Amino acid sequence: MTIRTLIVDDEPLAVERLQMLCAREPRIALVGTASDGEAALRLIEGLEPDLVMLDIAMPLLDGIGVARATSRMGICPAVIFVTAFEGFAVEAFDLAAVDYLLKPVAHERLSRAIDRVEQALGNRAPAPATTTAPASEWAEEFWVPHRSELIRIGAVQIDRIEAERDYMRLHVGQNSYLLHQTISSLENRLDPQQFVRLHRSHIVRRDHIARLRHDGSGVWSACLIDDTEIRIGRTYLANARAMAGR
Repeated sequence: MTIRTLIVDDEPLAVERLQMLCAREPRIALVGTASDGEAALRLIEGLEPDLVMLDIAMPLLDGIGVARATSRMGICPAVIFVTAFEGFAVEAFDLAAVDYLLKPVAHERLSRAIDRVEQALGNRAPAPATTTAPASEWAEEFWVPHRSELIRIGAVQIDRIEAERDYMRLHVGQNSYLLHQTISSLENRLDPQQFVRLHRSHIVRRDHIARLRHDGSGVWSACLIDDTEIRIGRTYLANARAMAGR
């Protein structure tokens, strides 16, 4: 598959580096470059590329605005955001970005992103409007920074979430990852049929809870299947009781 690609970045050196990386990737056919959001929209409309490699921090119309405008135009190329900033990942994937690369981009990382683009383009097929399932209102995945990249974590993989100041620690098996988000906003994005908040600092996946324990003095705790024990806050005791049918 040849992927017709447009690069959008207001920094000439960044454009040059991406051009050099793309030249090493035989699946990419570079069709143009743009140095600002408005020029990008004109080229996207005129060229209809398969892929747009899009910077975020640009003057006037930024990369997030370009992606939104492109969607409103009814032109839907695959989008890879290429940026120096981690903090826009949630917005980027809300816009159905295929990947989110942090500068400087290594060739191996770009190659993995192109694998995802190939899969996304290959899976595209028009479907009748009557058979289109409504999008879930709950988050199904999260992209979190890990070393020099962002990795995808499915919501169903998260065992529990623990607040650490301005960050949330997502516990996934033996590993954990930090996500820059408040616990209240994260709670609002999680399916309440799968997750329950038990404390001002803790959200737990329901099927990760083995039992609830009472210490005889009015304090309840949730005992998890990995032997972790979490004290249930009084404000959230009703959540635990409802989960247990009490």
